Amino acid sequence: MPSDHGVVACTSCLQAIRWAITVAGRRQAVNAEPNPLGNVAAYRDGVGTLRARTLTTDRPDVESYERRYMPHAATCSAPPRPGRSGRGAPRERSGVRPVRWQGWTR
Repeated sequence: MPSDHGVVACTSCLQAIRWAITVAGRRQAVNAEPNPLGNVAAYRDGVGTLRARTLTTDRPDVESYERRYMPHAATCSAPPRPGRSGRGAPRERSGVRPVRWQGWTR
């Protein structure tokens, strides 16, 4: 069983998760406990960062130093709303901003 180091709570559902860095360099949330049904293989690198890769048909098995995790997005009971800002509709334009008078003459 892995240690509780790096375990945080999901902001939506408050389940325990771990943040991993993917092969592409992005962050991915995985459930805190390993799961034999998961499709993410993760391991700790030399500096302690959790590195993750998706199991594919090319590499369907975990290596001896990896553990199998379930991505948290697949099990989150309250997934975040789509969109980056969370706004439902775009902001309404109120008009053109007037330009300061520069004192120019013709």
